[in-house]
Amino acid sequence: MAELDFLTANAVDVLPSGELERRLQRASAEGRPLRVKLGIDPTAPVVTLGHAVVLSTLRAFQDAGHQAVLIVGDYTARVGDPSGRSKARPMLTPEEIDHNVDVQLAEYGLVLDLERAEVRRNSEWLEPLGTAGLLELAARTTVARLLERDDFAKRLAAHEPISLQELLYPLLQGYDSVAIRADIELGGTDQKFNLLMGRDLQESFGQPPQIVFTLPLLVGTDGVHKMSKSLGNFVGLRDEPNLMYGRVMSLNDEAMPDWFRLASGLDAARAADVLAQLGSGALAPVEGKRLLARTVVARFHDEAAGLAAEEEFLRVHRRRELPTEIAEAELPADDPVYLPGLLVSALGISSNSEARRLIEGGGVRLEGEPVRGLELPRDELAGRVMQVGRRRFVRFVQGKTDSLPG
Repeated sequence: MAELDFLTANAVDVLPSGELERRLQRASAEGRPLRVKLGIDPTAPVVTLGHAVVLSTLRAFQDAGHQAVLIVGDYTARVGDPSGRSKARPMLTPEEIDHNVDVQLAEYGLVLDLERAEVRRNSEWLEPLGTAGLLELAARTTVARLLERDDFAKRLAAHEPISLQELLYPLLQGYDSVAIRADIELGGTDQKFNLLMGRDLQESFGQPPQIVFTLPLLVGTDGVHKMSKSLGNFVGLRDEPNLMYGRVMSLNDEAMPDWFRLASGLDAARAADVLAQLGSGALAPVEGKRLLARTVVARFHDEAAGLAAEEEFLRVHRRRELPTEIAEAELPADDPVYLPGLLVSALGISSNSEARRLIEGGGVRLEGEPVRGLELPRDELAGRVMQVGRRRFVRFVQGKTDSLPG
């Protein structure tokens, strides 16, 4: 069944086995699209290339004629999803949630057809539950069942606290599936327990249980951890082309196959062809990575942007030239200037101690020459370009008051 192969190309789990094929056949016979659910976690305003893995599969269901249902977790965000967490997440205010949702939906639209999607907020059905409804929902599972969840079990074994609020999260997310009568729920492999809970609750409410459909977690640019904004190992869908290209180029070679399959946007046959060339040595790893970076930029911008970003990257990193556009920062009034503080304020280095480490390690350059020492006369910085690492540049300018008569 060609449609099934297309939809499940990147799947890890499709449970129960054989059920998706049966429902696709039944939906076709009845002329009814399947309702495919995806939850939006509005705890941060950024959408990364990791999110695009699941979004791309949801788009495939849309293109096959099925109904995408996006569940904005505005109510569950007050609880915080504990998936993969060693401690509880902080709760957000309604204003923070609304801001994050607006940003996320705009970025989801880079992959999904939002005009054909059904967008719902789970506060619609969770807020009216009240105490009585919540107690009835809680009665449909057991503490033992909730503690089967891997992250809860680990925290319990380590004698780390688990709040009752967190234990309720899988129930609340599962009830979303009841409320919208989901046929399928998509999620990363870290969401498998929550998706299975949705099946359990649908059965207990007399509904056909949803199909659990999980997808791989895309490793971040560090090549080790799941892509995450908090770890800084992410590519954002709204990153400007040069930044996006540079972030992809920082990926290690071992992670390239997964990125070609899951994140490039190339069709399966083209991705397989590129990977075969990499495997045979016909395509060198550095050329493969440049193709990957160019393709990712083209996917979220356009082909011209991908080519321009590649040229800029080569100009700066291979030919050691300065970028065509360099941000400017005003110099402080102090003379001499304390460089660690300048790196924090002008180049976004996280702390003075980190800045000192970079200077002492030779990672800070002024007009291409390594900076020595923690202070420089102000006149030696004015009008000159400082570089930290491969992609951070700033040109220092005199403050406006410098030109005023004394």
